[in-house]
Amino acid sequence: MAREFQRGHKARISDLTAGTDLYVGVQISGPGVTFDISCFGLDADERLSDDRYFVFFNQPKSPEEAIQLLGSQAGDTESFRVTLDRVPQQIQKLSFTATIDGTGQMSQIAPGYIRIVAGGEEVARYSFNGAEFSTERAVMLGDFYLKDVWRFAAVGQGFDGGLDALLKNFGGEVAEEEPAAPEPPQSGAAPGFAPPAQTAAPPT
Repeated sequence: MAREFQRGHKARISDLTAGTDLYVGVQISGPGVTFDISCFGLDADERLSDDRYFVFFNQPKSPEEAIQLLGSQAGDTESFRVTLDRVPQQIQKLSFTATIDGTGQMSQIAPGYIRIVAGGEEVARYSFNGAEFSTERAVMLGDFYLKDVWRFAAVGQGFDGGLDALLKNFGGEVAEEEPAAPEPPQSGAAPGFAPPAQTAAPPT
């Protein structure tokens, strides 16, 4: 049974699951609104001190593959694989965010969620909707953070700027080049830790 989180709730990951190989699914949508969903790997000062730990459509995994972008699956707009025991020591927080690409604001979003799945079972879910936001163009959805042990926090904090402003907030550099077209990071069947797919897996 998944534990339902409200904004501001926190829990030790070990209280949710004994596993460290986790699937994180984000569902977010709105009429005519396009979203970029990212994960920022932050240091003890909550800064993006190593750009290789900004995992998004142009950089779908961290160097040791502790954080991997999996794409849309199982009803989720975007999904990640997080292997907590492979996250390097300097990374103390993983912040999952959604930003609007183009026009729109967070008050337009339909009911959505961020969820954690372990061993094919959903163990935690934080649900949100547009009524909680106004003109913000980004939202910090949830964090994995290290405080003696890994913990999860349901954040749900709106942010006025888009992805560039969020990058600057975390101390990252905004690249000037045109982003390349996103490529699906993987094909074939979903890994065993992921939730069961709602459609048949593509042929390998």
